[in-house]
Amino acid sequence: MSTHIVASFEELEKIVGIELGPTEYIDVDQERINKFAEATGDYQWIHVDVERAKVESPFKKTIAHGYLTVSLIPAMIDKVLEFQNTEMTVNYEIEKMRFMQPVLVGSRVRMHAKIVDVKLLRGISKVTSEISFEIEGEKKPACKGNIIILYYFKQD
Repeated sequence: MSTHIVASFEELEKIVGIELGPTEYIDVDQERINKFAEATGDYQWIHVDVERAKVESPFKKTIAHGYLTVSLIPAMIDKVLEFQNTEMTVNYEIEKMRFMQPVLVGSRVRMHAKIVDVKLLRGISKVTSEISFEIEGEKKPACKGNIIILYYFKQD
């Protein structure tokens, strides 16, 4: 995995269409799932009740919240893109995010990304990236969609 260093809108334009990643795998264990449930208040049994999931879930295990997987995007983006010379970064939009396969407890996931569009709007870099999460050993991704992030580069 290589990290692309970006310090300007012009440098963003140069990496449009280039595959970023994949990232390193991240373990999705029950502790991570439980902490996400605590942070969000989403305690649906299919995520947090290990014993009930063994009996009642079609997966026979707990599964990660779909939004837990999506919440990994910022940390994983930082592994493939290093932004320098920025004042701030703002999440703008998530488009067409589809949850295609559950992430079972004990799975490992990694992210693939590709910048598909960059626009300069009043000095702000609006970046659209295709994102997908691979589950180790599975053909179908956990989820995929587009994210749009605004990068505020410092003006010289």
